[in-house]
Amino acid sequence: MMDIEDSARAPITGNQCAVLGKPIRHSLSPTLHQAAYRALGLAGTWSYHRYEIDEDHLGPFLSGLDSSWRGLSLTMPLKRTIQPYGLPSNMWARRLAVANTVVFDWDEPGIPGPAREHGLPLMRLYNTDVDGIDLAIRHAWQTAGADMRPQRHGMHALVIGNGNTAMSAIAALSQLSSPEGAVVRCITVAARHPEHNADIVALAEHRDNGRLSGIGIDVDIIMLDRVPETIADCDIVISTLPSRAADPIADALGEAGAMVHGTLLDVAYDPRPSALNRAWSQAGGLSIGGEDMLLYQAIGQVCLMTGRGAERWNGDQPAVMEEVDAPLEDAMREALLEALNG
Repeated sequence: MMDIEDSARAPITGNQCAVLGKPIRHSLSPTLHQAAYRALGLAGTWSYHRYEIDEDHLGPFLSGLDSSWRGLSLTMPLKRTIQPYGLPSNMWARRLAVANTVVFDWDEPGIPGPAREHGLPLMRLYNTDVDGIDLAIRHAWQTAGADMRPQRHGMHALVIGNGNTAMSAIAALSQLSSPEGAVVRCITVAARHPEHNADIVALAEHRDNGRLSGIGIDVDIIMLDRVPETIADCDIVISTLPSRAADPIADALGEAGAMVHGTLLDVAYDPRPSALNRAWSQAGGLSIGGEDMLLYQAIGQVCLMTGRGAERWNGDQPAVMEEVDAPLEDAMREALLEALNG
């Protein structure tokens, strides 16, 4: 294995997992996965590491792994870089060509290409980000009062940003429904350079050559500077911008003094709450921090890597809130909040 620092300082065990990306030191994945191992009675036999790996070093890192490795969590910039090495194994990993989860199958050879050339095992790729967004919103709706949930059947959603997480947000919105049966009918995507994501442009132009074509939702695109005039009327808002990048939108919302009626998910969780979360709550809306998305996508990863409840996450149907392991969720949420609250 490459000589590289494990910033999580986890022990070597017979069942190893890790989070990879760059930058990576901020990642709370070790906190979540280690809490899960304790809850599942796997502490001491499973370990979870944290390695800073960029695109150029992904191949050498994979080539150095042995059969004690069970899975990997991937952050930027590796969610697309992993594609030539593995087999997309759930619907959104296949459709989006974006994977945040790798599960090793040491009984099968790697797929043709760089994986097989380097003697790697079969690596199954999954996307749990989509269900993470979906479940974060569903959880907020279930715990909020009925007056805080969508009141109209055909909801209008706003997605801020147009990167990989925005694609996952659009996918999540396409499968989302409220307890009262409300579904999303139209999505506005706001970005500084909307032309940079050909798949979102294809959706807006009703073309069938994009990764999200055929989701059955009308999509339009606006420039980022138009968000303040649009945001208050939306039923759902998902900001996929990096930490603090949405602060000007929060300032504009506060200055306008308008009331909102919808649900906001800001995927950034540092600082917590974000300026946008605070402004949305003050304007009367239901606000969700990015830590909830982080929690639910990690629950999916734990289930897939350990095999405990993997069937709920490895198919082509959305994960169902009622089937999420409640004790596991509670243990991981407690550890996450403790880490965030310092």
